[in-house]
Amino acid sequence: MPIVKYTDKDVALMARMMRAEAVGEGKQGMLYVGNVIVNRGKADCLDFRDVRTIREVIFQVQGGNYSFEAVQKGNVFYQRARSFEKRLAKKNLNYWREHPAKYALWYFNPYGPCPPTWHDQPFSGQYKNHCFYEPAAGACDSVY
Repeated sequence: MPIVKYTDKDVALMARMMRAEAVGEGKQGMLYVGNVIVNRGKADCLDFRDVRTIREVIFQVQGGNYSFEAVQKGNVFYQRARSFEKRLAKKNLNYWREHPAKYALWYFNPYGPCPPTWHDQPFSGQYKNHCFYEPAAGACDSVY
């Protein structure tokens, strides 16, 4: 059973985002971005109370900007999804979760060392250039 419900269009959309955000970090980096996307769809807390579908997660606006920078800045996001990335997206949607993004709701590339917290949320680990952050204890039990 999938972690969150999805359609073929959701798979393609998620695959595009995974590539746009982490193609330079290879398969593993794209899977970690996929974890964050799925976790946001699963979470019923913090900034993610009103996002349940992959489309809502990808196009969520916070503070006047899209949550994922690639939506507004990247032409890679607007290219057609490739079969390789679709397979990775399905893997995330159906079962794949791994540290440091296993429970992460946020990630970013700080162009320097990862801070120990980000918006008061604890650092869960780093993969190549991305720092991952999961909710503080008790802040979002629905993601675990």
